[in-house]
Amino acid sequence: MPSSPETLLARPVLAEHYELGEGPRLDPHTGELLWVDIRVGRLWRGRFDGDRIEVLAGYDVGAATGAVAPLAAPGAGWVVAAGRGFRHVATDGTVRALTGDVAAPQTQMNDGSCDPYGRFLAGSQILGGAEPWSGGLYRLEPDGSVATVLTDIGCANGLGFDPSGETMYHVDSRRRRLTAYRYDPASGEVDDPRTLVEYDDATPDGLCVDAEGCLWVAMWDGWSVRRFAPDGTLLTQVRVPVPRPTAVCLVAGTLVVTSAWIGLDAATRQAAPDSGRIFAVEVGVDAGPTYTWGRSEDH
Repeated sequence: MPSSPETLLARPVLAEHYELGEGPRLDPHTGELLWVDIRVGRLWRGRFDGDRIEVLAGYDVGAATGAVAPLAAPGAGWVVAAGRGFRHVATDGTVRALTGDVAAPQTQMNDGSCDPYGRFLAGSQILGGAEPWSGGLYRLEPDGSVATVLTDIGCANGLGFDPSGETMYHVDSRRRRLTAYRYDPASGEVDDPRTLVEYDDATPDGLCVDAEGCLWVAMWDGWSVRRFAPDGTLLTQVRVPVPRPTAVCLVAGTLVVTSAWIGLDAATRQAAPDSGRIFAVEVGVDAGPTYTWGRSEDH
């Protein structure tokens, strides 16, 4: 392993600025990029050619929207973690509830991802007035039932799985901690938590896992994305010209990074005028598999 981390520089690939851009995902059916703007409750899709993103469509979800994943059946739309539960967005923009409220009062759904077995996992973050650590992580099964995976969460964020599908990685941003769990493929339950990385200089946010089993973690207020080995060793730093990168995904060897301008004072926004844009940088490693929600025969 390298004695010091490699450093790369990301560049903007989309002119638009999002208040709280998040959750980039590749749709394996179309090759399109998906992302959300959490606070305004909007799902976006676009085409990324390696140099720029062409925005194709946006969909109003009707509530704060933290994460998106494609359905298993081509053309069946997307599942989103929105409000305090889960919703379906059809390709024509029709939105319907898949569940009632599953997250606690005074929380809202945040980041999430599908596991390799057709489940969609997404967590919640506490809002003003919430009970301390009342966030959780929830699992939407292919049959539409919901189970609670983790409790005692401050801000559930980045989520991913190692190539074996038997280790789940999860960020609690409020604790500034990245934790690895043993994941049961049959049940979707977790146990044996171990702290992989704790941060004291920035807040970990969204993450993705590459084909080599390493983790790329966006660092909120850290002006960077960091790549870690499965044992927590820092391998690479990607400099982003904005303080608040939020989430990441890999597209054909290129790292795509969303960002936010929310909460920045006027001086910081002036110093970092690209805040809220989407960035990219070639990193020379492929993405891990892109997982979907449900089974094809279900839709």
